[in-house]
Amino acid sequence: MQAKFKRNEIVEATIESLAFGGSGVAHIDGFTILIKGVLPLQKVEAQITRNKKNYAEARLTKILFHSPFEVTPRCEYFGTCGGCRLQNMIYEEQLNQKQRQVKETLIHIGGFSDIEMEEILPSPETFFYRNKMEYSFSDQRWLTNKEIQSSQIIKNNYALGLHIPGRYDKVLDINQCFLLSERSNEILNFVRTFTRDSGMRLYASKGHTGFYRFLVFREAKTTGQFMVNLVTAENHEGEKLTVELAGSLKETFPFITTFVHNVNRKKAQIAFGETERIIFGPGYIEEKFGDKIYRISTNSFFQTNSLGAEKMFQLIKEWGAFDKRQVVYDLYGGTGSIGIFISDAVKKIVGIELVPQAIEDAKTNCLINDINNCEFIQGDLLKVLRDAGGFVKQYETPDVVIIDPPRSGMHPKLPEKIIQLNPTKIIYVSCNPATLARDLKVLCESAFRIKRVQPIDMFPHTAHCETVVLLER
Repeated sequence: MQAKFKRNEIVEATIESLAFGGSGVAHIDGFTILIKGVLPLQKVEAQITRNKKNYAEARLTKILFHSPFEVTPRCEYFGTCGGCRLQNMIYEEQLNQKQRQVKETLIHIGGFSDIEMEEILPSPETFFYRNKMEYSFSDQRWLTNKEIQSSQIIKNNYALGLHIPGRYDKVLDINQCFLLSERSNEILNFVRTFTRDSGMRLYASKGHTGFYRFLVFREAKTTGQFMVNLVTAENHEGEKLTVELAGSLKETFPFITTFVHNVNRKKAQIAFGETERIIFGPGYIEEKFGDKIYRISTNSFFQTNSLGAEKMFQLIKEWGAFDKRQVVYDLYGGTGSIGIFISDAVKKIVGIELVPQAIEDAKTNCLINDINNCEFIQGDLLKVLRDAGGFVKQYETPDVVIIDPPRSGMHPKLPEKIIQLNPTKIIYVSCNPATLARDLKVLCESAFRIKRVQPIDMFPHTAHCETVVLLER
């Protein structure tokens, strides 16, 4: 069907559902229109911005009738920050939309017509559920409409907050966020005052000058341990100020268990330091799932929703129905969090991960937990499993393969290698239903069938959804 709309044309439509990614889906005379920033059952006015062969994109201009699922967002920055795009929709409907998105994606992309899904698991907490937040310093502050219209004089050369969507150079100054914790907001505002009054300039990406770059918080939800990680450029005078800041924070907020200063000398705007010095505390925090302890350092990868991750790990352990005779391969194993969690139920864990630091973290976590049946291999999966038969001879045939790839899914040639490993079960953990459906289609064409599908909401108020799939040979 050819698009029948002109660019900038104004149309009226009723939103039927949300597509994966959060855009609203509407149809006019059978033609699909995608509109951002809307909710199911809203009637809206929108302006066509782009025409495609099978659909059009439009920009919301007016809400004509509100949705029964609509609520007042809790955050004052809603609609500007871009982080919690569904915060104006009741949580129950968020879950319904995510469940439907996963099922429809498996049907339309994967070609699975008889999918039976478990009811989506909600997040244990819908606010303050994250264990990590990363804030940026910037001398290019984004002013909200409210700030522009106010009579208050606001300097736009200082901001400590979050980047505006699509603008790497603009940062929204934030006083309160509902993702990490109330106490993290207190620290955020304390650091803002200290750095603003310190006399040191904020890092400017254009000229690559200045000192303060990023402020990263990590908070263990099960132990209460709290890390402050300040990422800066290199500056001797700034190092003295950082020690002063750390001392002031320790005195004001005694619950902070460690303060780490990272120095990033490169131009790339990433919250990562080439060198690190621990000002006080051990330089890490520890999260605890069951009887397993996970040490998390400044650059460690760890599931962002701790309480939700523990529920997911328990599900994987239950579905695996593991026993002490089994060998389990943990692909894209990261810091070994899943493998370590199930290690006491199996004969051996073989984890494969590309990032060297993640491998070191996995080994450290095994030492902490006195685990000696886990082996971690650093390398690209496709290269490591180039000779799948030879790998199996060296490390034993896996009874179960756990796959937890990035959003882009597996390399197109990897499903064939996994089939050659000849496991009895595969447990696929995905944060992207589209690439999940694509990979499952290949795995199920000859060797496997889907046994169970469990969507899990790990990121309330966002368009993201985690999915765990059990496949059997």
